[in-house]
Amino acid sequence: MVALTYIPDFDVLKDPRPDDSSLPAFMVSTERGFLPRQEPVNALPSEFDALESLLGRMPIKTVTGEPGLLASGSLGEAVDQELSDLSDAVEQYRDDLPLMTAIYRDYSFLASAYLLEPCHMRHMQGKEYGLGRQVLPARIAKPMAKVSAIVGFKPWMEYAGSYALYNYRLASPSQGLSYSNLRLIRAFEHGLDPSSSEAGFVLVHIAMAAHSGLLVTGAMNALDYCSARDRDAFNTGMEQVIDAMRQINSVMDTMWTRSKPGSYTQFRTFIFGITSQSMFPNGVLYEGVSEEPLSFRGESGANDSIIPLMDSLLLIPMPETPLTEILKDFRSYRPGNHREFLEGVYERAGALKLKDYALDDVKSASLYVEALDQVRDFRWRHWCFAKEYILRQTKHPTATGGSPIVTWLPNQLQAVLATILDAVEHCADSAWQRGIKDVAAKQSDSLEKEVRRFREERKA
Repeated sequence: MVALTYIPDFDVLKDPRPDDSSLPAFMVSTERGFLPRQEPVNALPSEFDALESLLGRMPIKTVTGEPGLLASGSLGEAVDQELSDLSDAVEQYRDDLPLMTAIYRDYSFLASAYLLEPCHMRHMQGKEYGLGRQVLPARIAKPMAKVSAIVGFKPWMEYAGSYALYNYRLASPSQGLSYSNLRLIRAFEHGLDPSSSEAGFVLVHIAMAAHSGLLVTGAMNALDYCSARDRDAFNTGMEQVIDAMRQINSVMDTMWTRSKPGSYTQFRTFIFGITSQSMFPNGVLYEGVSEEPLSFRGESGANDSIIPLMDSLLLIPMPETPLTEILKDFRSYRPGNHREFLEGVYERAGALKLKDYALDDVKSASLYVEALDQVRDFRWRHWCFAKEYILRQTKHPTATGGSPIVTWLPNQLQAVLATILDAVEHCADSAWQRGIKDVAAKQSDSLEKEVRRFREERKA
């Protein structure tokens, strides 16, 4: 095994500096990968007691097991009666960026629940979603806009800064990030019960990201030693990438048992966005913030940085289609440091011609293809999730992020399958090589047929 050391060209932290509140909560590190630099802040200062009270009473099932405000459709009334504009309190703490991220998380949960509450109530009666509330009152909109500007997120719920990666606590700090030790901070339905499908849906994503430190390390090593043209060290970096992706895919596969397909639509209503959604045909008016309605995409696991890192490192070409334009738009819904890192990886991998370097050697080519195969495994499973959790459960045509549910994931998956079928020809002929090629070809054919069938059934 080659001993690997490197000097990164990007702002990748070796020490995540968990006690430094002046830095953004999210900065890519080799220790914590795409997770926040420190465990999320899970309680707000006393100035936000009214917000804390509403969020504690908000879930359909509260932490005590009692029905919450969303169970009876009474959240909107409670907000109107109990909450004032806390923008001044936000300003008071603006220099503490991890705390700002927690405040952003909490306001985004309240904003989504407030606007989508009527849709949830109709959905639970077996009706169409209908319209959400079209105006976000100033008591939510103004502090939400202020804190979003400070932390660099959209004034809407995002995957990293709100719904998933900044929405967990450790039941026992000494037990670390093991799945059984993870708990949600905020929830819409039954998520404060760690055995619930809502908790499982979010916590599996966090458990996957817990392996992203090794992925970042391997990617940086692969880039650095591609630059140095050190073949053995480059191969070791690629092996680290593959090892990390195997662990991530293994955790991802536990979604089937930890979050049941039939339960997903019961809390999914609250994570829809505004853009391309029938609930908000003209956007949402943020009272006291903008005279014109605003529109943002909903939170989506597609906004995680794990697979975008793989796409960038491996230089997987995407087709020039409107669906790929949605993929590009999603990039703005990530923490700023994550965006800069992914852009830097893509630019450097391209400048170094990493793909060509990998395919120019039989062993490196096999590692490159094996890394691609891990991306295939991830994207294929994601497509299987979409079929079982969404397409077989609801006729609503768009995903939470506003992408067309039938065609968007296959757009990226077919690109990976095509890249495998091209790259595998650079590997030595073997049973392994033929197996990889056979799986990719069969999945490509199956995917095309499935998309055609779903489009016909749903008239998409």
